[in-house]
Amino acid sequence: MQLQFLGSGDAFGAGGRFNTCFMVSASDTRFLIDCGATSLVAMASAGVDPNSIDKVLLTHLHGDHFAGVPFMLVHAHSASGRRSPLTIAGPRTTERRVMETMECLYPGSADRNWKFDIIFEEYDVGREWRSDSISVLPFQARHSAGEGPALALRITVDGKIITYSGDGGWSDDLLAAADGADLFIAECYFYDKQVDYHMSLTTLELHMAEINAKRVILTHMDDDVLERVQSLDLETAEDGKIIEI
Repeated sequence: MQLQFLGSGDAFGAGGRFNTCFMVSASDTRFLIDCGATSLVAMASAGVDPNSIDKVLLTHLHGDHFAGVPFMLVHAHSASGRRSPLTIAGPRTTERRVMETMECLYPGSADRNWKFDIIFEEYDVGREWRSDSISVLPFQARHSAGEGPALALRITVDGKIITYSGDGGWSDDLLAAADGADLFIAECYFYDKQVDYHMSLTTLELHMAEINAKRVILTHMDDDVLERVQSLDLETAEDGKIIEI
């Protein structure tokens, strides 16, 4: 199984990086974990056909994590001729927020006769969600994103576990979400700045010994962290990076 960091940046493009978007290529499916506003451009840059994506799994409904979905849908209908279904799964209010955003960006698009099936599903904190070969266990993240909760996702596919913290400050739920994971992707927005709803490197380092994951990779870094990347003992993401799980 392969994971590619199509986008590993923060909301504001620190370091010239694309918004959050990770692509997982498993034995019988290909899906995205988050799909920030720049994700369609990131896919084009990496030579990825958006029509090859079966599902999009969202952690929360901030623009740098979900606003690429409307662009992906309009592109699929108007440019790429998609015919296969696309499942979009996320926290409560995902369907409404995606369709409202699309209507704002492309008036009239929400009511069009789509050439493919769009399947919206919304998962609940602490309750397993399944779709074909994918299992997702959502955990509450220490972050705020409007009506729908912000989540950390523990994803199981092909017998492997990928945990993504989503955005958020430290909470013990992250230990449960990452326990035994083959890969834990951790937001690391700041170096030492303490903000309730985002993670700092200094905070994460205090808990590293407790995190029972086989591999940890940092993402969503601001300029203050990016300028220290070469001196860090922890592995970091970058746009285009491909790893085998």
